[in-house]
Amino acid sequence: MTTGAVRARVIVTIFLYGEELPVSPTIDAVLQNAVDSGTMPNVVAIAADRNGVIYEGAAGSRVAGGDDPVSPDTHFRIMSMTKMAATVAALQQVEKGTLDLDAPVDTYRPEFADVQVLEGFDGDVPRLRPPARRATVKQLITHTAGLSYWFWNEDITRWQSVTGTPNVLSGSNVVFSAPMVADPGTKYEYGINTDWLGKVIEAASGMTLDLAIKDGITGPLGMDETSFAPTDKQRANLSALHVKGEDGRWADIGEVLPASPEYYAGGHGLHSTPRDYLKFQQALLRGGTFEGTTILDRSTVDAAFTNQIGHLDFPAAIDTADPASTFGFYPGPGYKWGYGLLLNTADVPGMRRAGSGAWAGLLNTHFWVDRTTGVTGAIYSQFLPFVPEEALTVYADFEKALYATL
Repeated sequence: MTTGAVRARVIVTIFLYGEELPVSPTIDAVLQNAVDSGTMPNVVAIAADRNGVIYEGAAGSRVAGGDDPVSPDTHFRIMSMTKMAATVAALQQVEKGTLDLDAPVDTYRPEFADVQVLEGFDGDVPRLRPPARRATVKQLITHTAGLSYWFWNEDITRWQSVTGTPNVLSGSNVVFSAPMVADPGTKYEYGINTDWLGKVIEAASGMTLDLAIKDGITGPLGMDETSFAPTDKQRANLSALHVKGEDGRWADIGEVLPASPEYYAGGHGLHSTPRDYLKFQQALLRGGTFEGTTILDRSTVDAAFTNQIGHLDFPAAIDTADPASTFGFYPGPGYKWGYGLLLNTADVPGMRRAGSGAWAGLLNTHFWVDRTTGVTGAIYSQFLPFVPEEALTVYADFEKALYATL
């Protein structure tokens, strides 16, 4: 097999008139074409139904142009796919009675009372005011607390510039001085909410976030390859992070996450493998239970897949404020937010059904859980910027090819 060729364990099959027909080559071709065309430096895709894994495939190398192929056991920086794990850790505390979603955040983290709303600038001086109301823990989980990220909000980008404050990728606790950009409860604004949620979980559970996630999620599910602090062996198996040079070729830009951050980032800090994270996806697909281990009550999982932002909507269009980090994201209308999950309110033709939950990571990792169809899938790469149109086409082509086999 030549370098960059697809390596897939063919599991997906359909049955027609009693005949077993292999169908994975269609999916394999989607992945291989993505690498051959230069759309992605590498790619791994994986899927499962309620009975187990139904597809695994990969194309490309751990470092673009190298001879070390990626696989479902390659490690990736899953970035904001961490958010769902942190959300589940919070919901576990709710089930234990140690955390109240309706309580103000400052009940658990008094320093949150110091967070103000950024109204604008007088020259280079930020104009701040107290929020109209206290943000709740639920508003952190649903991104309605008013907090934002630099790459999707120009005001936060400017605030960071004029104050000399780094963004969350710095791993510094100073990021928690960032202001809100809206009053709590008034709009959906994607931001550092889940990093604050991690601090709340630590207060409610009495343990650091890494241990809360290990004790409540990764340990019970046997996710031994998922952690905030990869071992030397796991780091050696980590996909390079790529950007395209002026010559159009993918190049390794090195590490973007600090080896020793000052806090465990509930919003973006985990590293995992496609096979390992799939166990977590399967637990969500199965109502909170995977291979006899329950991490959440079914009713709690049902709530996670239910609109939790009421009349507010996930934005139909989000323009980029940092083109080096991300393109604009334009999902269109008809999306809500549950607990840690983007919810589509209508069926996507040939793809996921209404009520599916999904999210992604800044370095182009994506997952979804379709409880109606009974399937969950994910696709992984490691490059910037986030969500270029051609990559979104690959994600859709993979999903369509998978659903065509079901």
